[in-house]
Amino acid sequence: MLKKISFTLLVVLLIGMLTSSVFAASNTLTVLGVWTGAEAEAFNKMIAPFEAETGIKVEFTGTRDLPAILTTQVEAGNPPDVSALPNPGQMIEFAKAGKLVDLSTFMDMDVLRSDYSPTWLDLGTYKGKFCGVFISADLKSLVWYSPKAFAAAGYTVPTTWEEMIALSDKMVADGKTPWAIGFESGAASGWAGTDWIEDIMLRTVEPEVYDLWVSHGISWVDDRVQRAFELFGQIALNEKYVYGGSNAVLTISFGDSPDALFTTPPNAYMHRQATFIKSFILDHFPNLVPGEDFDFFPFPPIDPQYGTPALGAADMFAMFNDTPEARAFMEYIVSPEAQGIWVGELGKLSANKRVNPAAYPDDLTRKAAKILSEASTFRFDGSDLMPSAVGAGSFWTGMLDYVSGIPLMKVLMTIETTALDAYRK
Repeated sequence: MLKKISFTLLVVLLIGMLTSSVFAASNTLTVLGVWTGAEAEAFNKMIAPFEAETGIKVEFTGTRDLPAILTTQVEAGNPPDVSALPNPGQMIEFAKAGKLVDLSTFMDMDVLRSDYSPTWLDLGTYKGKFCGVFISADLKSLVWYSPKAFAAAGYTVPTTWEEMIALSDKMVADGKTPWAIGFESGAASGWAGTDWIEDIMLRTVEPEVYDLWVSHGISWVDDRVQRAFELFGQIALNEKYVYGGSNAVLTISFGDSPDALFTTPPNAYMHRQATFIKSFILDHFPNLVPGEDFDFFPFPPIDPQYGTPALGAADMFAMFNDTPEARAFMEYIVSPEAQGIWVGELGKLSANKRVNPAAYPDDLTRKAAKILSEASTFRFDGSDLMPSAVGAGSFWTGMLDYVSGIPLMKVLMTIETTALDAYRK
């Protein structure tokens, strides 16, 4: 009898322990993202109302090595419940492998079609399955500068590539350094250079040729791709143009690079980067006033017939584990309320059309939103659409190789070899 009671008691205790662990697990959600520092703080502010309303605890991990860490966790069978994705190309890879949850099985697609333009929904879809959502966008086709430093030196904002090169030459003649460029980003070093090539491609070829390049419809050794690299090299390989010289490009962090614009006197005068760099500038120089102490102008046209296209990227989320907590989180982050907090903190541009313009923190951000909406041509960041072996692999390292002095044709042949294999899969 005693043994029977003891056994029964043991079963009850075990059931209680299992039940407790299930309830505990069901009240948490693991999220992996790329954000650290000020961006991580902004993300936590965005999810705070969600946690307060639902009682769900979001366990967020931010890392600059997101592609490698996420791939490792997925391959080990232990993915996060929800993760930001490095790019739509990797979303397609995970979707092909059957690792992602089809969000259309529980999300209100009519609301999403009303709130988002078709471009964003198409980018999140693979073979009829809706696998990824975007919470914000970044406009990349911008050159940052200090209006006060420009005014003090008598410089005017260039409106064409030729004017920008002429301005750079004038700065050098004046004993100044035109450009601040930094490619260091941990395991992701080199990505900042790919944005230069993409912006230049959009200004030197038809949009359809850009699309062919992204899909490997033209070779990396194509004359048009070579020209884009050479135009970039006109700036990055010119020791007099770049703060610290070309070698410094490889070692200066992308987030620290614009600091050179705000020294006294300035160590550099121009910095090409996306809208998200504003948060880094304000993190490093909190007393600067957007629009007064720093501003931007559109990356100028090169061949006039292609105008001033807009290159962009976006923050994308996918769901790996189908749980009630994950479903609730995904439904929350696509809402205008959540995205209003996100763009208000970081100055990003919301992907949701219902976000109130007043949510943007300043006129500078609203100006970026206007440029994005009025652009004659918009294209998504090319490297983000390529297979990760290229877009987040050989293209990144190719930029580092090119700036380090490796001959261009050798760099392009290396990327092409990777592409031939990656696009066959």
